[in-house]
Amino acid sequence: MKIRTTEQLIDKLGEDLAWRKRELSAIKSLVETKSFSQPKHQVLVRSAICILYSHWEGFVKSASNYYVEYVRRQELTYQEISSNFLALAMKEQLKTAKETNKPSLYIPVCEFFISQLDQKCILPKDQDTISTGSNLSSEVLKEITAILGLNFDDYSTKSKYIDEKLLKRRNQIAHGEYCIVNSSDYVELHQEIIAMLDIFRNQIEISAIEGKFRKVRP
Repeated sequence: MKIRTTEQLIDKLGEDLAWRKRELSAIKSLVETKSFSQPKHQVLVRSAICILYSHWEGFVKSASNYYVEYVRRQELTYQEISSNFLALAMKEQLKTAKETNKPSLYIPVCEFFISQLDQKCILPKDQDTISTGSNLSSEVLKEITAILGLNFDDYSTKSKYIDEKLLKRRNQIAHGEYCIVNSSDYVELHQEIIAMLDIFRNQIEISAIEGKFRKVRP
């Protein structure tokens, strides 16, 4: 996966979200169909909840890692990159020092900040650099937006939809618990999640276009 230009990033985000929307649109149409018996309809809605969640988590994770790949390909130095991406670049080194509880391991970290900021920033190449932990709650989303330098305020009023109406229900269904969801509740949830996916895509596109991954000069 090589995403070097803003156009490539925008195209990749658009392609990824487009096929997800097509599938979710087809499922929504089935949920709104009146020809199923009540038991079959309830099975359909329960299945739709799981698929809606999978696309919610799938796109946020994919789009986030596309953006990290794009920023990595800009080949900025540590002193040129924004603090959130600098934190991502330094994450593993700081984690190792903390876990070993050896103060001496912080010495190379300090030396780095003193003398090596003019070197090219090395961001992780792993496609799972940004992880949802298979449980994309509003709190996890808040952490992801922070590390990407995005604004969480656009989602702050949607926590109930994310945590209770989507994630909690998905977990109940995935763990074999009985959970009843009517079609109108599903349609409302579908619309809210699609709107948030659009917001997430737009935030990344705007951040790339405006160069918000770069450090703001005083």
